[in-house]
Amino acid sequence: MSLLRLARGRVDLALPAIRRALDEAQDPITRSRLLPACVEILLEAEDVGAARAAADELAGIVTRLDAAYLNALAAHTSGAVLLAEGDPRAALTTLRGAHRMWRDLGAPYQAARLRLLIAVACRNLGDGASAELEFAAAHSALEELGARPDLERLAQLAGSPRLGGLSRREREVLTLVAAGKTNRAIAVELFISEKTVARHVSNIFTRLGLSSRAEATAYAYRHGLVR
Repeated sequence: MSLLRLARGRVDLALPAIRRALDEAQDPITRSRLLPACVEILLEAEDVGAARAAADELAGIVTRLDAAYLNALAAHTSGAVLLAEGDPRAALTTLRGAHRMWRDLGAPYQAARLRLLIAVACRNLGDGASAELEFAAAHSALEELGARPDLERLAQLAGSPRLGGLSRREREVLTLVAAGKTNRAIAVELFISEKTVARHVSNIFTRLGLSSRAEATAYAYRHGLVR
């Protein structure tokens, strides 16, 4: 149900639902089934720190249980978190390993969804040709599977290269920085923590090669984010 709500864009409903389910789940097997969904929802909610904690918990469970399916899940979620943390190189290595696991398990849907993340990692590393190949392969597989929501997400990712490698949320933060807002004011406006805003600002500076809010403001005006 939580992932269904997420697919419909209702992260506000999915997040408390998955957290409640995890609170009620005590045994590691049940938690291992819920944690991948939890990571996906938390990443959609831009709570990368909590997603990292959930991915690490899953990795710990997998170490104890050592099942092929769980190993693939753990690698998939770990790669997704690494990508969100701004480490596409480490993410790509992990994601490629996860893709091999899904392929060996005969899990075409999971493998196709994972190729979307591989494509984004390649693009963030400046390898546009590999990104296009991965997007094309994912599109072919998802179309054959009739995975309409995933095809829509692919179209968004493949059709709109991100400005300077920034995520949607980072672009929102950059726009507000350029408007002269403090981290606290941005946190209030976007309904996220001040710590999360600070992380976004740091990522923006790193990815765009900036060193100050003044430079960020100038960049935003040059690229039409602020008029």
